[in-house]
Amino acid sequence: MNVEELMTRTVRTCGPDDTLETAARLMWEIDCGCVPITDDQGRPVAMLTDRDVCMAALTQGRPLGEMCVKSAMSGSLHVVGVHDSLPVAEQLMQKFQVRRLPVVGLDGRLAGLLSMNDIAREALRERGQRQRVVTSDDVAATLASVCRPRVCVIDDNQPARPGVRRVATTQAAAV
Repeated sequence: MNVEELMTRTVRTCGPDDTLETAARLMWEIDCGCVPITDDQGRPVAMLTDRDVCMAALTQGRPLGEMCVKSAMSGSLHVVGVHDSLPVAEQLMQKFQVRRLPVVGLDGRLAGLLSMNDIAREALRERGQRQRVVTSDDVAATLASVCRPRVCVIDDNQPARPGVRRVATTQAAAV
């Protein structure tokens, strides 16, 4: 099964210069937790999650209408191609601990979005079938990897980040 068969095709996007208020309103209106950020040619350049918006509001202390998406969007982007297999997408999700992947066509433009929800719904749809492409074990393995605690090295000059497990430098090498 290719990513194209499961992805959500109708995806709303924002640009880096849009306000966080615009992005948050869009997430509210379409009931989603993220918005792909695209350039003028429709190529994804970043992702923006509802958590990114909340953390920007906290750390920047300004109204969302005064902050640009580029001030809060992800620094790295992981994409999958429309013709990539589902296991390839699951491996990317596991490796980079992301719940959603922008899907790009051969031209590099956004073609859709693949989420853990899409994969889980397929596993449920296939339940009871003799030949299954997605199993409950696949979903559980991917979700467990995505949700594992992140590890960072302790730097006493930096404040602790909630939700990130801190380890001493000597322990970090063993992790």
